[in-house]
Amino acid sequence: MDDRRVPLALVGAVAAGYWLPATSIVSPLARRAFGVRASVPERDAVALTFDDGPHPEGTPRVLELLAEAGARATFFLVGEQVERRPHLAAEIVAAGHEAAVHCHRHRNLMRLPPHAVRADLERAEATIADAIGTQPTRYRPPYGILTTAALRHARRRGWETILWRRDGHDWEAQATPESISRRLVGKARGGEVLLLHDADWYSAPRSWERTAAALALALEVLRERRLRLVSL
Repeated sequence: MDDRRVPLALVGAVAAGYWLPATSIVSPLARRAFGVRASVPERDAVALTFDDGPHPEGTPRVLELLAEAGARATFFLVGEQVERRPHLAAEIVAAGHEAAVHCHRHRNLMRLPPHAVRADLERAEATIADAIGTQPTRYRPPYGILTTAALRHARRRGWETILWRRDGHDWEAQATPESISRRLVGKARGGEVLLLHDADWYSAPRSWERTAAALALALEVLRERRLRLVSL
């Protein structure tokens, strides 16, 4: 056997182990194994979540629509955006919604070593907690991609890691309010976690406008189908 293959095989095995939690995004079995949630226990309800905020235009509009519907949601916040607009993070909580940890900088964790993941999450937690006045208790990684380092840090901090079952794809440039609503709730079932984005920092410019319009459509569909909106 060529000895040069041993280090390469070892590196591959280590990398595979580090990236293995990322399979939670597509595998219910992996979610169970890693203690990741993408559902709610209520069979006649869904949970609405928003990523990538806060945003000076998108977040207030989403909060307005949720208030009109009497609905609650969870906002997974980006630390660098909270640093710029801490009052918006505080407004989310003041309106009765939950603020949770997304990241400090929006990066694919598969490209970061463990120490960089920990540093990012520690800074995000401190920034968000300072803005909202309480410690966040839930976590979702950028793009829904987990690594062993992120999962270990979340467990160490006592965070529940949340993914989703339906994504409106509101971040795409070609998305329309109708396509977003259709993807999000067209085939939604009770017990599912739904994903939208109240900001366009890391997606198509002005995508939050389509998100807000789609949210209004989706809330109406959920009412017609008698699916309640519940918090995580």
